[in-house]
Amino acid sequence: MKTILWATLTGNGNYAQSSPNNPPKKEALGDFAAHAQAAGNFIVGRRTFEGMQASGGGGAFAGMDIVVVSASVKEIPGVTVVGSPLEALSYLQDKGYQTALISGGADLHNAFLGQGLVDELIFNVAPVLEGKGLNLLIDTEKYQYKEMELLNFKSLGSGVVQLHYAIGH
Repeated sequence: MKTILWATLTGNGNYAQSSPNNPPKKEALGDFAAHAQAAGNFIVGRRTFEGMQASGGGGAFAGMDIVVVSASVKEIPGVTVVGSPLEALSYLQDKGYQTALISGGADLHNAFLGQGLVDELIFNVAPVLEGKGLNLLIDTEKYQYKEMELLNFKSLGSGVVQLHYAIGH
């Protein structure tokens, strides 16, 4: 099964932190919805999922398999909750999916990357600078240096640029 990690970064490389004063760019959200529809699923961390629910963003994903990775919460109505990235991938593979889309947040991304479970990266670079954002912090003991191949790049509009890479394994 192919795994695609999808994220929005700021112009200085931090994870874009959404808030009422700094909502996500609609072009990036539309792109995520298109990727999620194509995959039929997405994997998300608990805090990001709760943020999606609080903002009313869950309706666009009705009928999709949503897998929440959480060590602390065991059950959330309407979604599948698992305890680890490997459990999330096993669940989706057992359901017959060919692609798993990995969504937010930074801890989840770092867990998947640190375990070498990502095949492709889609980074949307938003035209903002943010000093307090989170970073990709890969465990350097397990994940030294990886070459990536640029598969595609495009403008999503409103200054958002998308970079799509394959990770060399």
